Amino acid sequence: MTITESFISNDQTEAAAQGRDSTGGTAPVVAIIVPMHNEEDAVLSLVEGIAEAGRSLPSFEIIAVDDGSTDRTADRLAEARTRHPQLRILRHARAGGQSAAVHSGVRAARAPFCLTLDGDGQNPPEELPGLFAPLSADKTGRVGLVAGQRVGRKDTLSKRLASKFANGLRARVLRDGTRDTGCGLKGFRRDAFLALPYFDHMHRYLPALFKAQGWEVALVDVSHKARISGRSKYTNLQRAIAGAWDLLGVVWLLRRAKKVAPEEV
Repeated sequence: MTITESFISNDQTEAAAQGRDSTGGTAPVVAIIVPMHNEEDAVLSLVEGIAEAGRSLPSFEIIAVDDGSTDRTADRLAEARTRHPQLRILRHARAGGQSAAVHSGVRAARAPFCLTLDGDGQNPPEELPGLFAPLSADKTGRVGLVAGQRVGRKDTLSKRLASKFANGLRARVLRDGTRDTGCGLKGFRRDAFLALPYFDHMHRYLPALFKAQGWEVALVDVSHKARISGRSKYTNLQRAIAGAWDLLGVVWLLRRAKKVAPEEV
């Protein structure tokens, strides 16, 4: 996967972990990551909303990942950056999918905490401070993930039914204690996310993956909006087929993971 804007080096990763950027300056506290694929009509209003929500956060950066868009998403992002200098733009030369875009954004982030939301405008940016709150209030250092749980979804009936079935099956098999893992609104510790095994569609299984690594997961109810324009990148059939294979893979992965805590003697 080719990423333009800047390469993501080991020095940059180390710098983020130390609370500074790759030039030695002070890094932001929060990185807001937005994967986008052919979302030209949503870009300007979404970035504006994110910047407004960011005023309720500590220092922040916005990282938009253009996942190989073939419309004018890139042009709209460039326009948005003239109004919001905290916006950084990454671009995949070809579409890699939502998980790939999120992963690229997290790797490029200079902040220790990351917040994510979908690029189609269905995740209200005003929910972002509520996602960060459990992370900032955590005195134990054990909360690794905050997962948004959609209420009052504005999707079609068929999509809601398919999602309800998939979430129910996943929750029953993985026992991750989460009713909605498909919500794009999430918050997490950058280092904890990057320690997870990467695979396509991993964004749908973050609660189980974080818990398998010993992290606590907080759940926050969030609102949901109708799409600004365009249509979903997946059909219900595509989601079902991919979800079945993914679920089997995650079960295998979690069973293979054996964590043994060492004790110094």
